[in-house]
Amino acid sequence: MTAIGFLYPGHSAEDDYPRMEMMLAAPDVRLPLVHTDIGTDAHRVDALLEMGAPDRLAAGVEELRLAGAEAVVWACTSASFVFGREGARDQVRRLAAAAGLPASSTSFAFVGAVRELAATRVAVAATYPPDVAELFAGFLKAAGIEVLSTRASGIVTAAEVGTWGREEVLALARAGDRPDAEAVLLPDTALHTAAHLSALEAALGKPVLTANQVTVWEGLRLAERRVRAPELGRLFAG
Repeated sequence: MTAIGFLYPGHSAEDDYPRMEMMLAAPDVRLPLVHTDIGTDAHRVDALLEMGAPDRLAAGVEELRLAGAEAVVWACTSASFVFGREGARDQVRRLAAAAGLPASSTSFAFVGAVRELAATRVAVAATYPPDVAELFAGFLKAAGIEVLSTRASGIVTAAEVGTWGREEVLALARAGDRPDAEAVLLPDTALHTAAHLSALEAALGKPVLTANQVTVWEGLRLAERRVRAPELGRLFAG
């Protein structure tokens, strides 16, 4: 049995995780999830720094250990990349020390997933306000990934993002795509995407990486598990 633990901020699209557990079709893989206290629900730099504070993350690790987690991932993009590359590394180091387990975050998951697909040029389609979306683009650029365009939707709260359905997600991806982009990235674990990955990639004709998808992939990577699940996109196809 392989158990990957996730620390998820608040309540928005956490139901993507049991959905993906079923889509993996691997009966020996479990994806236990613990909610963290988000403080203020706002895609605003000061609120995101508070949301990703070490003590908030550390508060949930004991429950994940009791669930048998072999690795833990901070299932949040914005409250990791907002610290910058080195700050996000320190956040992950502190989380690993608190959990006594290998650890990562959604921001680093995006970098690893882009490299897994051997992509070098990407487009970003974000739910965030423009300043926060640009911070994500900067995080990717610092990792050597060329960001061709960054589209920001200006949504302030995770609660609003969590209400988006299939049509809104498809519209976001299409609006953010660029013909020369090798992959399109949708950062925000508050966005429901697990059920739409096949439709997204069919509509764009290229790999689409979404926050909850890459977070699960990163957890499996930390646990040294490979699971083929084509319904979860090209990232899981090989």
